[in-house]
Amino acid sequence: MKNIRATRFFLLIALAVIGLVACRKSPDDHGSQPLSLIVGMDLSYPPFETIDAQGDPAGISVDLAKSLGEFLHRPIRIVNIPFTGLIPSLLTGKIDLIISSMTATVEREKTISFSDPYLTIGLALLAGSKSGISGAKDLDHPTRTIAVRQGTTAQVWAQKHLTQAKVLVFDKESSAVLEVVQGKANGFLYDQMSVWKNHQEHPSETMALLAPIQTESWAIGIRPGDTELRAQVNAFLKAFRASGGFERLGDHYLKDQKEAFAKAGIPFYF
Repeated sequence: MKNIRATRFFLLIALAVIGLVACRKSPDDHGSQPLSLIVGMDLSYPPFETIDAQGDPAGISVDLAKSLGEFLHRPIRIVNIPFTGLIPSLLTGKIDLIISSMTATVEREKTISFSDPYLTIGLALLAGSKSGISGAKDLDHPTRTIAVRQGTTAQVWAQKHLTQAKVLVFDKESSAVLEVVQGKANGFLYDQMSVWKNHQEHPSETMALLAPIQTESWAIGIRPGDTELRAQVNAFLKAFRASGGFERLGDHYLKDQKEAFAKAGIPFYF
């Protein structure tokens, strides 16, 4: 008898739980709270992705993500992930999007989808002031040591084109820059903006060779099959550009760089 009563009790509990679940509104129901959009970033790349004095995500990509959330009427949650872990996190569903200064490459497109490009930038070289390097033609030589950051297109380019030079791979941008400053590496391959910025911080020890070795486009990473979200992101990028959003970001975060690039006759990013 006790077993029968216990069985009936647990059956009633189960039915009650099922009823509560059935009564809950789905995220798409009118009047319910929209689902958060989880965005992955490597917050170690100022001024695009960084952490402010209060410990909060900040920078161009953060502002871009927040504007996307407003456009889609969805709250944004930013997750700080090392750059090499962004694509695995997207594929496993830990995040919904990657907004982290990621270049849309043919190799990456074999694994994930990308939005329309939102920024065009060039691969450049931070050279040692006494390195004797004047451009990419001087790099592939047995006496050269070139630093790159792990997981970047600079590493891919170096592996393909620098068959004679020694290539050093670093997790952090600061470590690669330090190799050049201390004379342990002849140059550091990275994007134009970072090369310019690091040269400003070390004007005596380095040279900024900004002529693009190759031109690249940054885009937002999207999980394959998320076609509806991709269409929404592309609609946002089009509207944001038309409203002057990218110009405002550039003027706010990159004013000095824009002026320097204009003087050098080098096209700016946005």
